[in-house]
Amino acid sequence: MALTQARTMPGVLELLPLDQIAFQRMLDVIRRNYERFGFLPVETPVMEFSDVLLTKTGGETERQVYFVQSTGALNNAEKGDGVPELALRFDLTVPLARYVAEHEHDLSFPFRRYQMQRVYRGERAQRGRFREFYQCDIDVIGKDSLSVRYDAELPAVIYSVFRELNIGPFTIQLNNRKLMRGFFESLGVTDSEQQTLVLREVDKLDKRGADYVRDTLTGEQFGLSADTAQKILDFVQVRSTSLQDAYDKLDALGPGPEAMEQGRTELKEVLGLIHAFGVPESHYALNLSIARGLDYYTGTVYETTLNDHPQIGSICSGGRYENLAGQYTKSHLPGVGISIGLTRLYWQLRDAGLIGTAHSTVDVLVTQMDPAQLPAYLAVAGELRAAGIATEVVLDGGKLGKQFKYADRAGIRFVIVLGEDELAKGVVTVKDLRREDQFEVSRAELIKTLRVELAQAEIGQ
Repeated sequence: MALTQARTMPGVLELLPLDQIAFQRMLDVIRRNYERFGFLPVETPVMEFSDVLLTKTGGETERQVYFVQSTGALNNAEKGDGVPELALRFDLTVPLARYVAEHEHDLSFPFRRYQMQRVYRGERAQRGRFREFYQCDIDVIGKDSLSVRYDAELPAVIYSVFRELNIGPFTIQLNNRKLMRGFFESLGVTDSEQQTLVLREVDKLDKRGADYVRDTLTGEQFGLSADTAQKILDFVQVRSTSLQDAYDKLDALGPGPEAMEQGRTELKEVLGLIHAFGVPESHYALNLSIARGLDYYTGTVYETTLNDHPQIGSICSGGRYENLAGQYTKSHLPGVGISIGLTRLYWQLRDAGLIGTAHSTVDVLVTQMDPAQLPAYLAVAGELRAAGIATEVVLDGGKLGKQFKYADRAGIRFVIVLGEDELAKGVVTVKDLRREDQFEVSRAELIKTLRVELAQAEIGQ
């Protein structure tokens, strides 16, 4: 019988155990910080009804959706459209909108939720693009209204997350869509649809450069004058270096229409409150090119970048939206949210050499010297586990050197040897494979000693 080649489809991230531990620890850091700020966990099904999932999307998104047809049942099959009844979620925002609309009367508002789950998107297979990936979202949803103060809280959460991840200096960059639309209006770009198209173009500034954006704005599609295009470019290239500098540069924009003044007022309040939340001025800045391509953003928008690795691009983004669930309920539900695309971020950080593999989640390996003494080895392991020390026991035996080699390859730092001499003296030998040394300790002191060693090992990582 011919063997089937073992393979995975393109666009998925499948890791070896020590890499998976590193990834899992990033998830743990994000979860811990989300909860530290009072966000509550939510999970939604990986599958949604197609008509619910696709309500707020256009044709481009629909082409990336994975449809599910396990039973052969088709939605509206009698109409001949052939759309499967179910589809895999492509982000966590649309499921959140459905969730809030469905459970609105059971939730407390403002509703503060975090969600960390896989999503699925039919991306074209290429380096660093994934079809299955983790998103780690936080959102605050209001009922009827939501203070702009929440727009300042989310950068404080993100600062806490990335500081603990310890992946290098980073900057949370902020802008406001109202400010941008108001400025465009002051230049005579008043049509809402044209403003949206201009927003999408200026969002490409950092990736494509000023010449590309200028040529596009003055080209046939937009037809803006060279003077108008240059004013837009001057506007979107505004950056700040401190809180006061941000205030000064916002004031220097001059007066404008109502939307521009509202956006400027909101940005000033958000910037000041981020400082009050304790985020250092070196970690957030005004960047008037940040627009976010999604149309549903209406106010504050964010992107976070690594200062020393700008080529990685945004590692966290989001913004304010006026009505999350308008397609599903008549209630007015404004909100603000930020998302970390963790799978892509992990891959980029590993590719850039900023993170490596982790050590094993197993703290100690108890070796086997004599099969007749297996009950003694199991007793030691039981004592360690009861004390909260993750412990594995070698059950098959074999040469001691081979057992040490196994521990080393598995990333287990501490190995316990319990031979005849140790049993006779009431001690155990503990070998530290990383430091390449060993010591004896009494059974009575083993747990205390290992706790000290593990604590020091954690500090030294």
